[in-house]
Amino acid sequence: MKNVLVIYYSQSGQLAEIADNIAAPLVADPNINVVFHQIELEKPFPFPWNKELFFEAFPESFLQIPTKLKPVPQHILDVKYDLVLFHYQVWFLSPSIPINSFLKSPEAKQLLNNTPVVTISGSRNMWYLAQEKVKVLLAQNGALLKGNIALVDRAGNLISVITIVEWMFSGKKYKHWGIFPLPGVSQKDINESVKFGQTIHTELLAENLDALQPKLIEQEAVKVSPYLVAVDKKGNFVFTKWSGIITKRPQKRQMLLKIFVVYLVLAIWVISPIVYILHVLTYPFKIGSNKKVVNYYQGVKSA
Repeated sequence: MKNVLVIYYSQSGQLAEIADNIAAPLVADPNINVVFHQIELEKPFPFPWNKELFFEAFPESFLQIPTKLKPVPQHILDVKYDLVLFHYQVWFLSPSIPINSFLKSPEAKQLLNNTPVVTISGSRNMWYLAQEKVKVLLAQNGALLKGNIALVDRAGNLISVITIVEWMFSGKKYKHWGIFPLPGVSQKDINESVKFGQTIHTELLAENLDALQPKLIEQEAVKVSPYLVAVDKKGNFVFTKWSGIITKRPQKRQMLLKIFVVYLVLAIWVISPIVYILHVLTYPFKIGSNKKVVNYYQGVKSA
C-alpha cells in the first residue's frame, strides 16, 4: 500500500479542482491511500478580494513572511508518505502567504522530510522565481523534489492582467467585454491535467520517480517563456526594493502602498511592453542562452 498526501490552498476553487483531477488516477487505485489536506489560515484572506486588502498583502507575500495556520490534523501527521503532491499559487511573484506559512511550519518539516514531492502551480504566467523560492523551502524541510507541473493562463500577458484582476475583485469568471477569454487556467487544461496524474501513478508504482520530470515535460506540463523569465527577474528586483521601503516605514505604509500601486500599473502597461520589444529585437543573439533558460526551468534541479 502506497500513501500519497495531496496538499493545497485554494481561494477560488481552481487549484482544488486541479488537485482533484491530478490525484484522480491515484484515488482510483485501491492499492494507494490518498489523503487530502487543505491549508487553512486562522484568519482567512477574502475571495473575492477588495483592492485595499489585496495590495496590503504585497510586502508580506513577497518577503515570504508567514502567518498563523490552523493545525494539520494529527491523523495526517501520523503517516509516512511515499509521495506528496504540493499545489500552490503565486502572489506578487512569490509563493502565496498560506503556502509560505505552511512550508515554514514544524508540520511541513515532519511531513516532507526525506519524502518525494511533486510541485504543482496554478498561476497567471510568472511562476519561475516563485518555484525557485519553493525549491529553497522544500530543501530546508529535507524534501526530495521529483517533479514540477506549472499550469498557467494561456492568454497574452496584458490580456490576462485585465481578466484575472476582474476575477479577483468580482469573484466571477466571465468573458470581459464579451471578447476576452475566461480568466485563469483554462477548463480544458484543468480537465486534461488528469494525464499528469496518470504519469505520476505509473512512476510511483514503478518506484521510478527520478524519471518523472522528463515524462511530464513530454506531456507539456511545463512551458517556459524566456521573455517572462526576464520580466519575472526584473520584477523580483523591483519588488525587493518596494517591499523593503514599505516594511521599514510602517507609519507611511498606506501612502507607500498607494504609490506602489501606481508604479505597478505603469510597470505592467509601459515597462513590460518595452521589455518585450527588447526581447524580440535581441532574440536572435540569445538563442543559446534562451535554450539554457528553458532547460533549467523545465527541470527540478536548483541552480
